[in-house]
Amino acid sequence: MNATTLHILNGDATLTGFNQAGIDGDVMIWREALSEGPVILNVDSAEFWQLRSDWVCSTFNETPENYHTGMIVPLEMLNEPYEEINLWFEFDLHCQVNLLAVMMLLRQQTNLSQPAVYLISPNEFPGVNNFNGMGELDGEQLDYLYDNIRLQLSDYDFTLAAEAWKLYIIGDKALLEQWLIETPFWGNMHNLKAAMQAQVQRLHVDSEGLNHIHHKLLAIYNAGYNQKGDICRQFWQTEKIYGMGDAQLDIYLQQLVDKGLITTL
Repeated sequence: MNATTLHILNGDATLTGFNQAGIDGDVMIWREALSEGPVILNVDSAEFWQLRSDWVCSTFNETPENYHTGMIVPLEMLNEPYEEINLWFEFDLHCQVNLLAVMMLLRQQTNLSQPAVYLISPNEFPGVNNFNGMGELDGEQLDYLYDNIRLQLSDYDFTLAAEAWKLYIIGDKALLEQWLIETPFWGNMHNLKAAMQAQVQRLHVDSEGLNHIHHKLLAIYNAGYNQKGDICRQFWQTEKIYGMGDAQLDIYLQQLVDKGLITTL
């Protein structure tokens, strides 16, 4: 390792634009979707990653070998003596939950006085209508974000992240709502509140076992959209706060199929 700076990108989509940008440093790709499937409190444990590997491989037809290569091996970079770490994570629930996990790893594995940790977390971009994420930006635009919205995370931000992560793991709607009401200051975690509010909606499950996402998908289906691609596009128009891709929405659609509420797509 020669670089003094590490950039952690949430997923491969941002990599093309990042490679075009004039930003020095090593790059690590975070290839997980912790907003779906089982999670436990200790991110820095073999149990956590075995749980994730088993679930990802069984849910998305992945192999343990590919999961290990794509997700586990890059984690070794966090043990390197970088002077600066930049976290590139977007505003939606998918990205914010991943961000919380990364921050928990950094808290557990490094001395927070060294390296300095920065966050680049846009929820909009000048001139881009319906901004969905950094994967749609080019190198020049990512340079702009780096120069203009990058914020150094404080001890308070890490404390806030730890509280949010614990509450996410517990999965209690009332406790999470109470925390959102009682938290007076969000530090540099500007997108965390909206993401956790979306999680509150998701935790509300009716007597049929359906949550907010199920109901949205079912309403779209009942409005006459019966092709998977069309359903996803309609969902993304109003629910981009969840940051779900096709594979994640497939989980919810299959649950609706299993309940006999929609036919096989």
